[in-house]
This record gives sequence, structure tokens and C-alpha cells, in this order.
Amino acid sequence: QVQLVESGGGLVQAGESLTLSCTPSGRMLSNYGMAWFRQAPGKEREFVSRISWRGGSTYYADFVKGRFTISRDNVKNTVYLQMNSLKPEDTAVYYCAAGSISRYPLEYDYWGQGTQVTVSS
Repeated sequence: QVQLVESGGGLVQAGESLTLSCTPSGRMLSNYGMAWFRQAPGKEREFVSRISWRGGSTYYADFVKGRFTISRDNVKNTVYLQMNSLKPEDTAVYYCAAGSISRYPLEYDYWGQGTQVTVSS
């Protein structure tokens, strides 16, 4: 089994940056496509970004293009989400997922517990 652990969330002001990290326990991530999703209170979980298992292919939701960057280090067995120019509407719990390169949550096999990102105006 793969258990994913996210870290790096926190409270920031609008315009500031955060970097989220996702590390698995129990298994290497190097053969898995990975993604970040987020869920705000009262809303459905939505796709943010995904990266192929070698890192050569990335894709972003329109609302984060140009602000967020997904990357991975297969030696460190970690996936990152660099978030710049954060906006209050980016406030959500951010989840790491493994097992696909889809935009749809149901196609992922493994999930983390989430890390809270709060952006104040």
C-alpha cells in the first residue's frame, strides 16, 4: 500500500508563495503519475495539476496556470507544488494523489490526508 503525506500548507497573505510537498510511505512514487487536487469548504474536490511519472508532461487547471508549478524528484521520492501569487480563492485543503495522470479524482488509487492552505486578503 502507498500512503501519501502532504506538507507545506499554512496561512499566507494574498500575493505570497507556498510550496507543498508530497512524500509516500511504504513505496516509491517513481512509476506513478501524480497530481494535486484541492477542496474548499462546501465545494467538490477539483483538479489543480498533474505530472507524468518521469516528469516530462505536466498539465494545469486554467485557474492556476502561470502561478503554480508542479515538479517531482524521483530520487527524493517527492512531488512538489510551488504556488506563487496566491489569492484568497486558492484557500482549500490540498491533496496529493498517485496512480494516474487524469483530471478526475476517481481515477487515482492513492491519496494523502491533505494540507490546509489559507490565503488572507
